[in-house]
Amino acid sequence: MDSVRFVVAIVACLLVGLAAPSPSRAQDAGDAPAAPPVEDLVARALDRSPTVTSLQARLAAARQRVAPAGAPLDPMLEVMVQSIGAPWDPNRGMSMSQVSYTQPLYYPGKRGARRAAASAEADLRGVELGELKRRLAVDVRTTYARLYAIDREIQILQAARELADLFQATTSSRYAAGVAEQEAMIKAQIAASRLAERQADLDADRAMRVAVMNRLLDQPGDRALGTVTGLPVVAAPSDRAEAQAQANAPTIAVQNASVRAAEARLRSERLETRPNFLVGAGLGSTLMPEAAVTLRFGVELPAFRSQRQAPAIEAARQDVESANADLRAARASVGAELAGLRARFRRDGEQVVRYREAIVPQTAVALDAARSSYLAGRGDFSMVLEDFNGWLEASVGLARREADRYVTWSEIDALVQDPAEGRQGGNP
Repeated sequence: MDSVRFVVAIVACLLVGLAAPSPSRAQDAGDAPAAPPVEDLVARALDRSPTVTSLQARLAAARQRVAPAGAPLDPMLEVMVQSIGAPWDPNRGMSMSQVSYTQPLYYPGKRGARRAAASAEADLRGVELGELKRRLAVDVRTTYARLYAIDREIQILQAARELADLFQATTSSRYAAGVAEQEAMIKAQIAASRLAERQADLDADRAMRVAVMNRLLDQPGDRALGTVTGLPVVAAPSDRAEAQAQANAPTIAVQNASVRAAEARLRSERLETRPNFLVGAGLGSTLMPEAAVTLRFGVELPAFRSQRQAPAIEAARQDVESANADLRAARASVGAELAGLRARFRRDGEQVVRYREAIVPQTAVALDAARSSYLAGRGDFSMVLEDFNGWLEASVGLARREADRYVTWSEIDALVQDPAEGRQGGNP
């Protein structure tokens, strides 16, 4: 009966660990250091990501183009020598020399429209940068959650291996005493081998997940990451989640910015049909000598409007129509996505409770009962192994459900979070 009490003690200890709140769960997987909190890794990824740096440079470049887009046209300075008669005869009465200054002028409103169009393009780059940052945060949190599930499974396998070792010792002693068949001993050995196989798969899976995290953090792929001992506490989305998503979702923000940029380009293209002006003045002298003053005023003739401005206006109008259609599609898509995520979050929460309060304890009791019956000679060892596998999968399933819930929360958070506000975990 001591071995039975040992099994119950192992299962009870494991259940206490699984039922503890995630953030404060003690690290019991050896002396391995704990991984940094997930939000620390998010901040590190945002600070180091080469993709973020690239888009930041594009945003800076777009902002630098705003001022030149509305800059005045360059003036022209001319020097003129006029000779009357042929061949060259600078002494004729009408011969003269002159210096003139000419300034092209945009039609009123053109410069502002061009600046507005360039500014709208820069704003679009800024919104795209925000979308990239939120997507990067989701990727880091998702990878972190999957590592948590793996590390919990590794911890559970350690307890399972102790049980498997106990099974082997029990079946071997019963076989040696002639009260059990050799099949039970072999099945116990197979169970231990399966656990070793599973451990090897977990080690490889963890190494790949860590490599993904290192890529997100822009650091060497083989850099070690400590044990993920818990996930932040999260709660269900608020009743305002739908309105928040429509106001803050990255795809909607990008499409809103795209609409504004397309409308600004259309206004600018329409103003391009208006003629620019030319003003100038010149001062010269004849050889008499007599002063000569020249004043100039010119207007562009839109002789090729049908070949230049008209197609550009139509293209800009089509861009506006396309951007508005994309915005409507984005709003519908975000609404549907949020509804699906909220349903998933409710399901994940219910499943976590179900695993923690029912499935894991029940499978532990079933395992204890099956092994007690086997030791008493009333049961078959196959039932012990079946219940052992059921307990193992239930214990692992709880960690996976916890990870699923956190991943779902991170997706909701990316939709509803106001980009002007920081977040270190919490309620979306």
